[in-house]
This record gives sequence, C-alpha cells and structure tokens, in this order.
Amino acid sequence: MKPSFTLKELSRQLDVPVQGDDATRIDGLATLKRAGPGHLSFLSNPRYARQLADCQASALILHPDLAATVNVPCLLSRSPYVTYARASQLFAPSADAAAEHSREADVHASAVVSADATLGRRVSVGPQAVIEAGAVIGAGSRIGPGCVVGRDCRLGDDVTLYANVTLYHGVSIGDRAIIHAGAVIGADGFGFAFDGERSVKIAQLGAVTLGADVEVGAGSCIDRGALDDTVIEDGVKIDNQVQIGHNCVVGAHTVICGCSALAGSTRIGRYCVIGGGVGITGHLSICDRVTVSAMSMVSQTIDKPGLYSSGTLLQESSLWKRNAVTLGKLSGLSKRVKKLEQVLPNEPAEPGK
Repeated sequence: MKPSFTLKELSRQLDVPVQGDDATRIDGLATLKRAGPGHLSFLSNPRYARQLADCQASALILHPDLAATVNVPCLLSRSPYVTYARASQLFAPSADAAAEHSREADVHASAVVSADATLGRRVSVGPQAVIEAGAVIGAGSRIGPGCVVGRDCRLGDDVTLYANVTLYHGVSIGDRAIIHAGAVIGADGFGFAFDGERSVKIAQLGAVTLGADVEVGAGSCIDRGALDDTVIEDGVKIDNQVQIGHNCVVGAHTVICGCSALAGSTRIGRYCVIGGGVGITGHLSICDRVTVSAMSMVSQTIDKPGLYSSGTLLQESSLWKRNAVTLGKLSGLSKRVKKLEQVLPNEPAEPGK
C-alpha cells in the first residue's frame, strides 16, 4: 500500500510544527517544479525561492522565516533539507518491505546456510545466498540474493546487504548498516614486497570493521588490513565505486563521494567530506572537518580544518595547452627572477606600499 499521512502525523514523526491545516493529506514527495496535489515539497536552497509562487504542492517544508510568503500549509523547520531527508524515509517503498519482513524469518530454499552459522530473529536470506561457518547475523537483518557472507563474519541488527554483496572472512558490520549491490568488503589489501626479481605477496592478516549506520555504495571495495583492521567508524557514508585500501581508518560521519580512492594506511578524521574522484596517497592523515573538492589529489597530511582543492580549472583546450606549457617553465623562470634580484639594486618601496 502506498504510504499516506496527514500533516499532523508527519509533524509528530518529524518533530516539527505545522502552520495551517494539519488535516492536509500527503501521498508523496516532489520537487517544487514537479509537485502537484497530494505532494509535499521543500525549499532548502534560496536560489529556488522564485519557484514557490508557481508550486502546486499541497504542503511545503520551509524555514520559519519564509512561512509568511506562502498560502499553503507548511512544516516549519530550521533545517528543511534534513527534514526532507527524514520524510523521504517515510515514503520509501523499502519501508513497507521492511515492515512485511519484520513479521517472520524467510530463508530461501536455494540459499546455502552453514549449520555452524547463527541467524538472529527475523533474518531473511535471499535466493542463492551463501552464509559460511561461524557467521553471526543479528536480528532483523536482510541478506539479498547472491550474497556471500564469509566465515566468522559478524553482522549487527537490522543490517541490509543488497544483491551480490561479498563479505570475505572475519568482516564485522555494525547495526543498521546498508551495503549496496556488488560491494566487496574484506578482499586482500594490495601488499607486496619486491625481492629484486618478483613481487612477494604479503598475507593480509587483519580484517575490516564497519560501525553502526554505515552505508556503502554499489561496486565499492574496502580492503582488509595487513595486520590491524581497516576501520570505518559509525555513520560514515561511502558512495558508489569507491576504493579504500588496507589499514585505512575513516572517522565517524565522514562522507566519501563516488570514484574516490584511498591508498593504504590513510587516516581520515570525523565529519570530513571527500569529493568525487579524489585521490589520497597512503600513510598520511586528514584531521576532522576537512572538505576536499572533487578531482583533487591529496599528497600530504592535512592538519587544519577547512576546504582544500588541487588541479587546474576547466578551460578551452587551446588555452589549457598554452597554460600547461607555461606551467612547465615556472621553475626556470623562478631561478631567473632570483638571479635578477641578486644583481639589481634594492630600490626603496614607494610611499604607502
């Protein structure tokens, strides 16, 4: 059944006050531009405020300072985007599926579950999933079709593994974590020692530990540690196709966007944002509350919070090529300037400069 709520019900569940008719019924969410009757929309970016005048939504999520500018019922929130995020969970189809799932356990006939594995109450296991010996899966967890849960893995309560997730042996995952399709957690870290003729593999003896409320995107890989564990702390959100090397530590509530790569033994602090396509070389640290903009290369430790960027901005190709040639000459130009400074007389600075 499609979710439907009155504004009074939404107000109670989202913990925000209502302005206007609290009996207004809401059947879904939509953008300001696309919303129609029965929809709840929101404004979080002032750039879109002009769309309020033509919006056909039955109700809006607005900052209290804007409440007097509209003639429809509102949910008043000082963080409209966060309130929208919470509302989206109430209307998500998966919420209904989870409610149905919670009534009873469901292990598909084609799943292979070791007699030495332990499944908590209301655990569901999809078609052709494999759960190996010693694995422990907490109450209410959902193991999607084709997943592999390796030996001695530990999953907390209400963990969701979507289709074809692979957990190597000894992986630990905290409560309410979500791992999307095709993610691989606990594969060997990229560790080799060169003996002069060939690369000798270093056995990866650590594991991977994910905290509570972690989300890992589709196709992402988190390697196990060489000796100590690779650790992803509580609340970390990892986008699709992210690579995290062995022995990395990612602090709580950090966000890592798509196609980024962390080389081994990188340590990232709490509440950081790593933009899309960022590369981070190994054995360095990033302190708490750092944002790295997309496509940057991080090659040294960052010990001060703030926004960091690298690379050159987009230009027309012909201009970029000329500037790239000039960039290659900067070292020589710098040496020439230093020599000129040594031979030229020191002229006094002009007044006021």
